[in-house]
Amino acid sequence: MKLTAAAVKTHVKNPPDTGAKTYGDGRGGHGLTLCVTAAGNAYWYQRLQVDGRPRNIGLGPCSLVTLSEARDAALKNHQAAYRGEPVATKREAMPTVRGVLAECAQARNASETWTRPVLIHASDILDRRVNTITTADAMAVLKPVWNTKRDTAKKVKQRLSAAMRWAVAQGHRTDDPFGQVIDAALPKNGYRQTHHKALPHDQVADALRNVRASDRVWIGTRLAFEFLVLTACRSGEVRGARWSEMDLSRATWTIPGDRMKMGRPHRVPLSSACLRVLSAAKALGTKRTDLVFPSRQRKTLSDSTVSKLLRERGVEAVPHGFRSSFRDWCSESGVSREVSEFALAHVEGNAVVAAYLRSDLLEQRRQVMESWGHYVTGTNQ
Repeated sequence: MKLTAAAVKTHVKNPPDTGAKTYGDGRGGHGLTLCVTAAGNAYWYQRLQVDGRPRNIGLGPCSLVTLSEARDAALKNHQAAYRGEPVATKREAMPTVRGVLAECAQARNASETWTRPVLIHASDILDRRVNTITTADAMAVLKPVWNTKRDTAKKVKQRLSAAMRWAVAQGHRTDDPFGQVIDAALPKNGYRQTHHKALPHDQVADALRNVRASDRVWIGTRLAFEFLVLTACRSGEVRGARWSEMDLSRATWTIPGDRMKMGRPHRVPLSSACLRVLSAAKALGTKRTDLVFPSRQRKTLSDSTVSKLLRERGVEAVPHGFRSSFRDWCSESGVSREVSEFALAHVEGNAVVAAYLRSDLLEQRRQVMESWGHYVTGTNQ
C-alpha cells in the first residue's frame, strides 16, 4: 500500500518496542521506505540499484523531510540511476535551528529548561534552515529583550551561539551569527538590573499575620502563601504542589524535576509549621484534584493570585522576595552557605555539587527549616 501523510504520522508516534520497523511506499514508490526505530527516530531511505549493486540511500529524517519531498527525491534518484548518472549514496537534509538546538542540548545532557528561553524568544527563526540565519536575524531576536530582560537575552544569545558552533562543527555553516560579531552592535545602556521586592527577615512574621487576617481572600491562597514562606520555594513550585508529591510520614515533599527551574528533583523537608499548613489544606476537602492549594475552581492558582493578595494587604514584597528574606536570615543565623543554597535549590554545576554530590543535606536542612518555621510563626522550639 502507498503511504499517506496520516499513516506516516501514526507510524512515527508508535515506534516498535525493540529494533526498527520499516514501511514501504508500495508499488511505484521507487524503493522509498520509512524506518522507525525503538528509540523514536524516524527517517527515509531508498532501496535502489546503483552501479549494479543494491544501495540504501538516506533521504533525511521525517522531522525535516515530508512524504512528498521524499517521493520527489526518490524519483530523481531512480531517474538518474536509469540514465546511468551518478547517484549520491547518502543525502543530508539541512537541519533547522530547532533541530540543531535539540542536538546541542542532547550533547550537553542539558534539561529542557536550557532550551526554554530560546523557544520563547526566538520562535521566529526556529523552523528555518540553520545555514540561512544571519547576524541581522540574530539582532532581530535579541534587541527586543536586550534592554528589558537582559539576563534572559544573554541566555538566549549564549545558547543559540552554542547551537551555531555545533552547526559549524557539523559542517552546516561556517560562522556563528550569535557570537562576538554582534557584541558591538547590541545596546550598552538603558538596562538596569531589577531585584525582587523583599522584606527584612524580622518583618516576615508580621506579613504572615497580616495575610492570615484577610478573611476576604480564598483560604487556599492564604495557605499557599504561608507554605511558600515556610519552605522558601518558588511560587510556581508551591502553586503546582500535589498531594502525590507529599510523604507526610517522612515529612518530606519531593518536587519532580519537570517542575524545577534547574530540571532536577528537589526534596523539601517539611517543618512542623509546614505540616500544620498541610493539615489545614487537607481540611478544605479539595476532592477531584490532586492539587494541595487549588483555586476555588479546583484549578492551579494563577501566577498573579498570591502577588495580588500581598498588594491588597499592603505587604511591600513580592512572593519571590521571601526567598531573599530566608537567605538573609540564614546568613545572620550562621547557616552554612552550602545548606542555604541547597534549601533554595540553587545548586548548579559548581564546587558545591562536587563537595556534596552524594547528599542533598536533607537532615541538616530539616533542622534549618524547623528553626525558620519557629522564627516566622512565633512558636517556641
